[in-house]
Amino acid sequence: REQVMRVFRSLVFLLSFWLLHVAKGSTVWLNKNGYEDLVVAINPQVPEDANIILNVMNMIKNASNYLFEMTKHRFFFKSVKIIIPKTWKKNINYSRLKTESYDKADVIIADPYIKHGDDPYTLQYGGCKEKGRYIHFTPNFLLNDKLANVYGEKGRVFVHEWAHYRWGVFDEYSNDMPFYVSRNSKAASVEATSCPAGVAGIPVFQDCSGDKCEPRSCRYDGQLYEKGCMFIPDIRQNIPCSVMYLQYILSVVEFCDKNTHNSEAPNMQNKMCNHKSTWEVIMESDDFRNSAVVNASAPPSETTFRLLQTQDRAVALVLDVSGSMSMHDRIRHLRSAAEAFLLHIIEIGSWVAIVTFDSDASEKAPLQQITDDAARQKLVQCLPIIASGKTNICAGIRKGLKLIADKMNTTYGSEIVLLTDGEDSGIATCLDLVKQSGAKIHTIALGPSAAKELEEFSTLSGGLKLYAVDGAVHNKLTMTFSAITSGSGDISEQSIQLESKELLVQHSGWMNTTVPVDKTVGNDTFFSVAWSLSQPFFFLRDPKGKEHGSSDFTIDNSNPNTARLSISGTAEVGDWQFCIKNLHTATQAISVTATSRPAYSDVPPVSIAAHMNRANRAFNPIVVYAEVSQGFLPVLGATVIATIEKDGAAAVTLELLDNGAGADTMKNDGIYSRYFTSLHGTGRYSLKVNAHGRNTTTRLSLKQNRALSILGYRENGKIYMNAPRPKFADKEIEMKLGSFSRISTSSLVVNTGGDSAPIYPPCKVTDLHARIENKTIVLSWTAPGGDLDNGKADHYIIKSSENLLDLRNHFDHATSVNSSNLIPKEAGREESFKIKLENLIIKNDTVIYFAIRAVDDTNLISEVSNIVQTTWFVPPKASVPLEYDGNNEGADSTVIVAIVAVCGIFVCTIVSSTLCVLQKRKGRVDFETMQ
Repeated sequence: REQVMRVFRSLVFLLSFWLLHVAKGSTVWLNKNGYEDLVVAINPQVPEDANIILNVMNMIKNASNYLFEMTKHRFFFKSVKIIIPKTWKKNINYSRLKTESYDKADVIIADPYIKHGDDPYTLQYGGCKEKGRYIHFTPNFLLNDKLANVYGEKGRVFVHEWAHYRWGVFDEYSNDMPFYVSRNSKAASVEATSCPAGVAGIPVFQDCSGDKCEPRSCRYDGQLYEKGCMFIPDIRQNIPCSVMYLQYILSVVEFCDKNTHNSEAPNMQNKMCNHKSTWEVIMESDDFRNSAVVNASAPPSETTFRLLQTQDRAVALVLDVSGSMSMHDRIRHLRSAAEAFLLHIIEIGSWVAIVTFDSDASEKAPLQQITDDAARQKLVQCLPIIASGKTNICAGIRKGLKLIADKMNTTYGSEIVLLTDGEDSGIATCLDLVKQSGAKIHTIALGPSAAKELEEFSTLSGGLKLYAVDGAVHNKLTMTFSAITSGSGDISEQSIQLESKELLVQHSGWMNTTVPVDKTVGNDTFFSVAWSLSQPFFFLRDPKGKEHGSSDFTIDNSNPNTARLSISGTAEVGDWQFCIKNLHTATQAISVTATSRPAYSDVPPVSIAAHMNRANRAFNPIVVYAEVSQGFLPVLGATVIATIEKDGAAAVTLELLDNGAGADTMKNDGIYSRYFTSLHGTGRYSLKVNAHGRNTTTRLSLKQNRALSILGYRENGKIYMNAPRPKFADKEIEMKLGSFSRISTSSLVVNTGGDSAPIYPPCKVTDLHARIENKTIVLSWTAPGGDLDNGKADHYIIKSSENLLDLRNHFDHATSVNSSNLIPKEAGREESFKIKLENLIIKNDTVIYFAIRAVDDTNLISEVSNIVQTTWFVPPKASVPLEYDGNNEGADSTVIVAIVAVCGIFVCTIVSSTLCVLQKRKGRVDFETMQ
């Protein structure tokens, strides 16, 4: 009864749970059956070419027709906006942006960093049913018509990527495991990893010498084909699906559904979506529930396009100077943080105005352009130093919009940075004005008492929602300001936060901090030291050993608790070391901040983007994400630490992982994730994420969730092969980045529906594997926690079945494997469990599936894990595959397994770790287990 009540309380929490978060914020919406306001953005680094625009239009027009057919007359693309970069010539046909921006676009057109091909892909952070971040195409993909031979017609590719992006489905092929042993037929056979099963084609291996390649039949290695064996499909198929497998085959006009889905295939769709078909997932989406079939043979209307061009950035700082800002040193911290924003964060060429408000609003600086350091210093002199009076947020917004309109003749595409620490009952009076203005409102809530409605401005306008806790020094507020960079996609002038650290230092204590400057940054580098009580002794040593003492730093009379040092030219690559000693008689807070810009316009810097999000999975937990990348390539092997703070609560530190377990959807995709379970009631939470690598060779990896390229095809019995992909295209790329450090910030608002924290079960095990060692099955997985992926589970339940779907749907009734001696480890550690096979009666052609659930100390149970397959398979006789002469019309995708050996009673190991054994005793499978 107590457990039921606990679960009930958790469900009550979920029903009342809502959160606002800093996320990408797509503006696409479904108008009846048509998608409106799809945003395509061209990267500023892309050279001007009008054909890119024309080809985007043609691609999406064609995609609209394909989408309509492939979704059974349900969806199409109604209206699209294309963002033209500022670097392209002005044109009377280009309108001004409103709240649209490159960094919130649904589709990005940009060259890849390190030419690794033109694979279209969709960046997906979350799991099944969760929307993606963006779709990426290269300019060459759009301009080079020959690439239709590699990926298929562009409109078809677009529909494949749209399904990833909009509905959170996954690929039905597998580069890692293109073949598997199937028991769909009477005898075990090797099948291509596909959806549906039984796609016609032939396995082929490319023997390459230099640039010349000759196809041959694949040889066997154990029960599967040798590494490098490819499945070459027939160009003409008798089946109409599936879009998420062979989007380029002309006969493919459907998604796999419940009837055609291949639940055995070892692909990401089965792993991520619990062996559901893509069409079943789409049918469970809000889009499907909110639409009906259109009784027509074509979309009701053609896709319309609007061309928008990025303009100069125009920003009004709208700053609260009411009486409450005099508390907790807020006005001083505001001045310091805004000063850092003006001097080191906002990009050169931007326009800035300054407004302050209490019960009314005052113009401190009209909109003016930042052309040099003198212009920056001029604006700094206008920052407020005194706080008094009441709070009138709308007065500040009106004044800020007026100053922008006075100079630009419009507020479209402009930004307001609105900071306040107080409540205001009149916020609703200017919401309509904000909505009509076409300006983005970035909100910064300072302290615990900022108006609860504040984030409505950001929600309406697509601005950032930020929050800073009160601190003894200003670095937390400065870090929050550093998140407000240009959304234009031009990273060459963008500010990059290298370090932001605050410590309480005792009398005569030292604070020693190393700030690595890597080779991708170094321009406009500045360091600062701040203190809460009195100036400490400090110096900064550069990588060559030169010391910069306190006399080399600048201390402004209006900001006497901060010392700054700007490095001329490009900062030396290597470790910069701060040595700081607290000379004050008492303990004081000391902070260090470092910021830089990219060293080269054509080499993207290592960057980090942090987010907090509510996951669309059981118990709707909060997930912390950090994407670490260089250009569009993921950076692997970084150490990523998240710190989450809330006023009145202790800071919580989490290490984010890219291990494909727990909250992390996909291993080695550069997205580091962790569940956040330590909620302290309703309120705002701030997030700081630090990513760093220390003197290691950092690995860059290609994106996953890519459209399948055409390796070749068979037509009338003859095989036609495309040129082999570059050797580095399908493996990780090593880059010697040296040591690097990056900081990113984000925020969220949570309403827990009360003061009680939610209760979570262990998270789902998503990386269960099986292999055979001698006469032992070895199961391995990453340990979940007692609360999702934190802590430790109490025990495991392991089950087996000869039927995959029975194990998924009726786990509790499946055959139990005795795991009573298995004691769970701490979350994130590797688990291993052995099942010993002795005195077994072997039945040939048997497949057994395993799955696992974790249970915590309150008997809350995780979801069923991913399901793994093991196979006991003794071929009837030894044989070899027929030699392939390039014109073999009799080949088929279902090839009876052949092993070059006299097997007898012999276990043949599957490369993919999918071996199984069976003993039948009175209708059930019995296992002997060992640790």
